[in-house]
Amino acid sequence: MIELLDGLRAALHEQYLIPLLYDLGLMNWEEEAFDWLGFALLGLVQIAVCIALCGGLEKWRPVERWEDHRPVQTDILYTVLIRLGVLPLAVFVLFRPLQVWLHGTVVDFGAVPPTLESLVPPLRDHPLLALLVYVVVLDFGEYWRHRLQHAIPWWWELHAVHHAQKQMTFWTDDRNHLLDDAIAAAWLGLLALAIGVPPAQFPVIVLVTRVVESLSHANARLHFGRLGERLVVSPRFHRAHHGEQATEVQGVNYAVLLPVWDWIFGTADWNRTRFPATGVPGADPAIVTGGFLAQQAAGLRAAVGRLRRRPAAPAPREG
Repeated sequence: MIELLDGLRAALHEQYLIPLLYDLGLMNWEEEAFDWLGFALLGLVQIAVCIALCGGLEKWRPVERWEDHRPVQTDILYTVLIRLGVLPLAVFVLFRPLQVWLHGTVVDFGAVPPTLESLVPPLRDHPLLALLVYVVVLDFGEYWRHRLQHAIPWWWELHAVHHAQKQMTFWTDDRNHLLDDAIAAAWLGLLALAIGVPPAQFPVIVLVTRVVESLSHANARLHFGRLGERLVVSPRFHRAHHGEQATEVQGVNYAVLLPVWDWIFGTADWNRTRFPATGVPGADPAIVTGGFLAQQAAGLRAAVGRLRRRPAAPAPREG
């Protein structure tokens, strides 16, 4: 699949992108444009897979039906903007030279760069096993990033843009504040570089992760059974996380791919019959039903407000 996308990117780059850049006098941006074209093609693949898989499930067994679909249309705009840029890939590429420099510096001192494959040599001979290990490690990092999004007040205000959607569908996966997305992309990209994920494998990891995340947000009355619910995050499992009663600190089901982290750290809700309503009680209407710009502005205002808010003074001690 990656080879097919690379061939298509090369053809589009030669036949259309270079002539366009030349006509606009932007040839000094050719390398960046070539990278973006790869990101965009991978994003189109993700969107197509999600429409075919998640869209079919939502029509088959919807949790809710709505007359007004305008809030969902805003989420579609988020998806197009984010997945045609693919922030994690962009961060990975931008920080790749830093990783090469750090590894070169370590080698100059006669040491082995501390990657997973250097720590566990058998992974070098088994690429598929290495890929699975990388997915597990990155997913562990994603679990704790998600916990921090709910635990840090200003970060929660950004993340609330995602949680405020009352008409949750597979498009909601990309409904995030752009600053929140940038932090998440840097988190994932830097962690991937730190453990030595090969550049050829990172797009595959991103593709798999994003498809499963979209599926977990689907408006589908679907769970994976007693065993399956403990192996992969399902729409039922993640919907409990978006429930109105489980929002900021008192949340459940933070896992992105593997529910085992919620199992280990005591944040799992295994009730397979509960498909709660979603949303954030008392949320600013601007982040619930507002358009893209209104949601971005409201989320940023709320985050800045939390940062400026002074902690309450301790109550005076009696006696």
